[in-house]
Amino acid sequence: MNPDTVNTLTDLELPLPGRVADKPHEECGVIAIYSPGGTETAQMVFSGLLALQHRGHEAAGIAVSDGRRVRMHKDVGLLSQIFTPAALGPLTGCHAIGHTRYSTIGASSARNAQPFLVETKHGPIALAHNGSLVNAAELRNQLLQRGSALTAASDTEVMTLMLAAATGSTWEERLENTMPLWQGAYSLVVLSADGFLAARDPWGFRPLSIGRTVDRGWAAASETCALQSLGCTGITEVESGEIAVVRGEEISRRQTTAAPGGPARCSFEFVYFSRADSVWDGQRVDEVRQKLGEQLAIESPVAADVVVPVPDSSVPAAIGYARQSGVPFNDDFIKNRSMGRTFIEPTQSLREHHVSMKFNVLAANFAGRRVIVIDDSLVRGTTSAQLIKLVRDAGAAEVHLRIASPRVLHPCHMGVDMGTYEELLAARFDAESLRQHVGCDTLAFLSVEGMMAAIGKTSGYCTACFTGKYPIDISGAAPKETFEGAAV
Repeated sequence: MNPDTVNTLTDLELPLPGRVADKPHEECGVIAIYSPGGTETAQMVFSGLLALQHRGHEAAGIAVSDGRRVRMHKDVGLLSQIFTPAALGPLTGCHAIGHTRYSTIGASSARNAQPFLVETKHGPIALAHNGSLVNAAELRNQLLQRGSALTAASDTEVMTLMLAAATGSTWEERLENTMPLWQGAYSLVVLSADGFLAARDPWGFRPLSIGRTVDRGWAAASETCALQSLGCTGITEVESGEIAVVRGEEISRRQTTAAPGGPARCSFEFVYFSRADSVWDGQRVDEVRQKLGEQLAIESPVAADVVVPVPDSSVPAAIGYARQSGVPFNDDFIKNRSMGRTFIEPTQSLREHHVSMKFNVLAANFAGRRVIVIDDSLVRGTTSAQLIKLVRDAGAAEVHLRIASPRVLHPCHMGVDMGTYEELLAARFDAESLRQHVGCDTLAFLSVEGMMAAIGKTSGYCTACFTGKYPIDISGAAPKETFEGAAV
């Protein structure tokens, strides 16, 4: 579909059945740990994954090496469902990696859960990654033509098999020789018999950091919040195109080829994905989100009585908007935090009431008031429309919706399930049609320039979902479940 096409409001459709969230879905989270004692390594990985579960909650896995053998346990579900004491017990060793998943290539199923573990002539390796390869289809076909057997529909399996067959005298050499063949986003961890590796793609799309644990070990994770939860110190980013190698207490770091055109960090990490207490590109996420709100107030002011955030990721932006505008802040949405992290599929009648099940309002605080509702993004539109209705039903005199990010006009091919052009509301309808659909009195988005001003950078970030300017060639990118029919 042409992203510049604008339809009339009568063409407006609700999201596909079962797609109830008005957000891009989470990506994935990875973690790797070396613990000198080796008795609690798996438990440390589990704790780190708990801090990353906001990045994906479809499946999870942990692989641990005792120096000779790698043991692994993975499954679909939440961490607390997968890793019982009985499941963690056999996972002993000093080096380990873990993964929590939201599917971006391959369906949500046990066979696509990570890490992927294979035996090679150099010993066992397990690999987990956050991201998405735009040339996964081509690479997968090359493996099949060489006679490789594939059991899943994930680009992570492709990466694992390619690394297993790579040339080089060490795993870091094999990884460095393989990375130029991978086009796209990846922050990955690799477990071998005697250590782990952590690496980022040359563009640095997805975050990855490393630090020293309290027991003088090492840990790498998708976000600094996971490292902080483990008490890590000396936390630094794994740089774009860098490989960090940990073997026992020894660490080495080597830089591979830089990306043409320079880094392209994901701007949506600041908008929505990263946890507010994480640090991304040297900046605390919640501080940047407050600046997004301040910039939004400068660009799109409106007379009102109260500023209200949509919980939880919009709270910092609402604080910034209120501070800049002088309109009082109040947290009048009540969120049912047990919703949204479940694999129990509701009936159709319950699905239709999903938002009212997830949110309630303090009605007395809305009655007769002019309300500014702050949300971090608007993708499919369903949540925003129903939240506005809740506010109106509570008696608000006016409702003004302000979005602390630009209009999402294009799909992401770098590790985020953003949706297709047909699913992206702002790609299909003009501003007035969007306003009518969500039912607010006024609607405004932050500009791309305003977002970058809040981030404090003019370059080095990927803004493709807003602008359509992809930093890499996406012509070979495959739909999410392209390979599902190929292996069962």
